Amino acid sequence: MTTSRRLPKASNIRPRTLFIITLSWLTTKRVFLSQKGETHEKIFIIISIVSSMIFTFGNITWAYDNHRFGGGIHYWVATEDIDEDNVDEEGIALILSYQYQMAGSFKLEGNLEYLGEGYAGSADFVLSPQLYLLIGRGLYGGVGIGINYSNGDFADQPYFALRVGVDFEILPSIFLDINANYRFEKWDFDEIEEDIDTDIVTLGAIVRFEF
Repeated sequence: MTTSRRLPKASNIRPRTLFIITLSWLTTKRVFLSQKGETHEKIFIIISIVSSMIFTFGNITWAYDNHRFGGGIHYWVATEDIDEDNVDEEGIALILSYQYQMAGSFKLEGNLEYLGEGYAGSADFVLSPQLYLLIGRGLYGGVGIGINYSNGDFADQPYFALRVGVDFEILPSIFLDINANYRFEKWDFDEIEEDIDTDIVTLGAIVRFEF
């Protein structure tokens, strides 16, 4: 006997929704890549992004309404050669991950990443909360934003990320997500003498349970 899975209904995304997404992305990119914004301005921009996403999803017909929670591991490597001592150029990270499966092919994902001492020049472990907006079932892609935290301090600015991956069911209600990420980071913890601009490439896997 086979069981059928619920399929999402077609979503209705209004033109103003797409406009808000585009405007939020362009504004955020301009502020952060200029590296001129004060800390409180950056926090305001992050809040604006989250608010616009909430507004956007409020204009979508919610149908799928599934939750997935799990964990995983990935390998990361810096794209630049780093000459400073006590700064790692590659390593392993652990991830706690939550996904909300929405209408159409949209997914909202929140992660908490754990990276060891030496990442971004830190003298202690690093926690990195992240938020992704993804589209696609099976093969998928999306964009994200995150920020590093270590030894009581947040990084001066968040980073942006691009994601591609494949997500498939390996057992009933158990899903394997294999993904690659490209992150645009600036390392500025106090332990390093000068800020380091480097991109990060990651490759890993996450197992999630659907509820």
